[in-house]
Amino acid sequence: MSLQGTARGVRESGWRRSRLVAALAITGMLLTGTIATGSAEPAYAAGYPSWEDVKKAKANVAAKAAEKQRIETLIAQLQADVERTQQEAIEKGKKFYEAELAHDTAAFKAEQLQKQADDAKVRAEESMRQAGQMAARQSRTGGGDLSSRLFFNGDDARDLLSQLGMAAKIAEQSNGLYAKAQQDQNNAQALTDQANVAKDALKVLAEAAEQAFAEAQEAAIAAEAALAAQEAHVQTLQAQLAALEDTANRTVEQYQEGEAIRKAEEERRRRAAEEAAAGSGGQVGSGGWARPSGGGISSHYGMRTNPVTGVYTLHAGTDLGAGCATGIFAASGGTVTYAGWNYGYGYFVRVDHGGGVTTSYAHIMEGGIGVSHGQRVSAGQFIARVGSTGNSTGCHLHFETRVSGNPYNPVYFMADRGVTL
Repeated sequence: MSLQGTARGVRESGWRRSRLVAALAITGMLLTGTIATGSAEPAYAAGYPSWEDVKKAKANVAAKAAEKQRIETLIAQLQADVERTQQEAIEKGKKFYEAELAHDTAAFKAEQLQKQADDAKVRAEESMRQAGQMAARQSRTGGGDLSSRLFFNGDDARDLLSQLGMAAKIAEQSNGLYAKAQQDQNNAQALTDQANVAKDALKVLAEAAEQAFAEAQEAAIAAEAALAAQEAHVQTLQAQLAALEDTANRTVEQYQEGEAIRKAEEERRRRAAEEAAAGSGGQVGSGGWARPSGGGISSHYGMRTNPVTGVYTLHAGTDLGAGCATGIFAASGGTVTYAGWNYGYGYFVRVDHGGGVTTSYAHIMEGGIGVSHGQRVSAGQFIARVGSTGNSTGCHLHFETRVSGNPYNPVYFMADRGVTL
């Protein structure tokens, strides 16, 4: 995916522009050259030209050339800011994706080790119980003078000798039971030690993933701010440039009117797109949670070979085979803590629902994110559109549920909240 393709895909999604209005407070920093990176203030960035500036410049050849140069420089700067911040977001997103993948796989393996340790402990306790029962049985059959018992029992001597043979077998079985019990105990302890080591290592991986998450989100915010600045200004600047270059008799007022018509049409398309998407799902159940998209399950939670990378690792979510460009909805109310590029996840949104619970939505289409970092959303609210970005072989929603940062099978998680995936 090229940077130009990324920018173009987002620019062409007019429905997204309304949410970017809220980000214009951030984009105002462009005028001081401090967007995301704190770069030195460009000499030309005292402000954007007004239509009145264009009108005055058009009447004077020298002023016209200077104003054209100014506008062209501003357009180039806007594009450069978008490309620079998007590249950083891609790089940081990759680190976050890889760090979280390593954490999730380790968490799954640690959980499996703990289950094995718990099962081994149960087997060890059962082996000790059986060995104890055998010891008690031996103690009940022992004691007495064997010679006198054989002499006085007469016809019963043959039965007694048979019992003694059985006792020898029991003693042999007893030794085997004790040996097995000891082996089971040792195995349970070894697995417990391995599980504890895995948990300690998991803490380090969790810290690394958290740090990578923070850096990736910061980069995504900067990229969104740069894109917001571009979307808010570049088309007006291009219209102003066209007005300066136009040798026909069209007036600046005619260009302004055309710009207003264009913006109205973009707003109409945006609203139509949102209404169409909202009609395809997101209904909130009695438990206050909503199914995040349409489509049946196309891939379950668990270890698998990634169909794109070929790496055997944890698939930390459930894939829902919703159609391209259909709606993605917040599973519950919360705050958006990530909205941007996330490498293998493609375009990605994460929502924090409080209490350590988060949900994530991946492989969103280019230009398909409909929320911003820090935005509050409600259960069933439209937040994005299904796509096939990142490590994806076709349009679908990769849906994750996490508790305290650890992945949890979404099928079970949502079922506990009255939602069937």
